[in-house]
Amino acid sequence: MKRLFIILVAALAIVAFSKSFSIYQSEFISYRDSYNAKGMKSLIEELENLPNKDYRMYTLLADSLVEYALWGASKNADKKSLYEKARKYAEKAIKLNPKYAYAYFVRGAAIGRLAQYVGLLKSLFMVDDFDYSMKKAIELNPKCFRAMVAMGMRYRDLPWPFRNYRKAEKYFKMAIKVEPRYINSYLELGLLYEAWKKKDKAIEMFKKVLELPPMKGFTALGKEAKKEATTHLRSLRGRTYHHPSAFFRV
Repeated sequence: MKRLFIILVAALAIVAFSKSFSIYQSEFISYRDSYNAKGMKSLIEELENLPNKDYRMYTLLADSLVEYALWGASKNADKKSLYEKARKYAEKAIKLNPKYAYAYFVRGAAIGRLAQYVGLLKSLFMVDDFDYSMKKAIELNPKCFRAMVAMGMRYRDLPWPFRNYRKAEKYFKMAIKVEPRYINSYLELGLLYEAWKKKDKAIEMFKKVLELPPMKGFTALGKEAKKEATTHLRSLRGRTYHHPSAFFRV
């Protein structure tokens, strides 16, 4: 009886001190919002050490790896390794729950960023996987605006014949309609119009980026968008436009 009591107390203690998914998610959003690399790295370690992770935890871990690789890791070799791990964890989440839109988005984001490290020719073989993941995310969650932005960038930035400016415009406008507070949608649409030689529309979008405040949860990203919008507004006043060299940026 005494042994049973000890086991029950231990079990209750574990439950009491364990964090819920919502708490982990809140921490993730906070660290992403401010580009807190130390906090994000700590979160990754904690999530990796969790026993019996469900599909939500695997997806959050994958997204944490993608974010940390993007702005926290300094070496390209480290970034590539983190993106590979993120893809693996996102695919585990999809296997556990094939209808979880968030997991497909993170898988696509990891694939898109991995493509930057394999060379242009090899990266083109990854387009189908990227398209499938992002389109599946949108299908399962029609409000997945970041997947829409990613698809817009895909159609804008890839070389011909994979490029399609009209489709890119459609996806960017879809994202803005779903979530008008996300200023990076306006930035990416402005970059599209600049590449498309639609100067007036590009200026309109870049000014929109400067007018709107960064969306909560994306403050640091929004500040970067404002700096880039300022740079491109200046370039439209006489400098030469350079097409984005990155394969995907989501």
